[in-house]
Amino acid sequence: MLYLLTEFSTGGDVFNLFRYITFRAGGAFLTALVFGFLFGRPLINILRRKQGKGQPIRDDGPQTHFAKAGTPTMGGLLILSALFFSTLMWARLDNPYVWIILLVTMAFGLIGFADDYAKVTKQNTKGVSGKVRFSLGLAIAALASFAASSFHPAELTNQLAFPFFKDALLNLWWFFIPFGMVVIVGAANAVNLTDGLDGLAIMPVMIAATTFGIIAYVVGNYNYTQYLGVHFVPGTGEILIFTAALAGGGLGFLWYNAPPAAVFMGDTGSLALGGALGAIAVCTKHEIVLAIVGGLFVVEALSVIIQVAYFKRTGKRVFLMAPIHHHFEKKGWAEPQIVIRFWIISLILALIGLATLKVR
Repeated sequence: MLYLLTEFSTGGDVFNLFRYITFRAGGAFLTALVFGFLFGRPLINILRRKQGKGQPIRDDGPQTHFAKAGTPTMGGLLILSALFFSTLMWARLDNPYVWIILLVTMAFGLIGFADDYAKVTKQNTKGVSGKVRFSLGLAIAALASFAASSFHPAELTNQLAFPFFKDALLNLWWFFIPFGMVVIVGAANAVNLTDGLDGLAIMPVMIAATTFGIIAYVVGNYNYTQYLGVHFVPGTGEILIFTAALAGGGLGFLWYNAPPAAVFMGDTGSLALGGALGAIAVCTKHEIVLAIVGGLFVVEALSVIIQVAYFKRTGKRVFLMAPIHHHFEKKGWAEPQIVIRFWIISLILALIGLATLKVR
């Protein structure tokens, strides 16, 4: 919206600043951060009054979690509100990739909200049926993947790019849509599984989003792509505005989610933010890199898959409890110890992911 101020620019004046993505990204970050600080406490008070007993706690979970009973959920509403307000204010609204990612985020957020609402009102940890959530997620991801492929340059349409290789492309043909569905839905559910401890999911999400914001900015700049040998996808630079807003909103939420959490993100936030990461990866043609940058989420998801598959086959468990962060809780690790160590791992993986831009 504020980009429209450039129409008043004659060059060299203050309005000209709004032409620069980096300037608007900084504005988006600060706007979302201030939004989180201003509206965080009022939103938490509303959620606490409306929800009463708060998010139900699993009976088979770690004993330390019972102390969290009564903590409200749906804190993702704070992140998403800050994210949407800031992005709509600072991004170019004629950019298709911005709208694809915003709509994916909103759609997955609505699925998560319905799930959180069902859990709170019924005081049951089951919520909305997994099949329903999965089916809706696939439909959303299919539309997003099709839309992204429609706006990609002709030479990149339906192509899968490989990191570390300058010109390596694999034409997936119509398989690109199912592939994009797996990336988006997989990312949404992987982040959702990671969201099990205070502050555990939001910081890795912010790290991954910031990393992909840099990737999107580079991929959308012709000069950078020529220097680094990566594929040029015009228009993706604007995604940096979205990721900056996500980082700002995430920090605003983390202020209240730091142990002991005043509010949980809930599926409202985790599904939405995970879906957003998947959509960004598809838009920027860096789907494989998401598996590196979001490696922590991949491990969390795999731990659940392995646990379920092995238990069905043998009746025994590989981990003391899945997802894997609960395994470490069962081994006696303190919650802050797990959270901070997982943050460190996320940062290391993000740096490796950024290295793929140069190592070609």
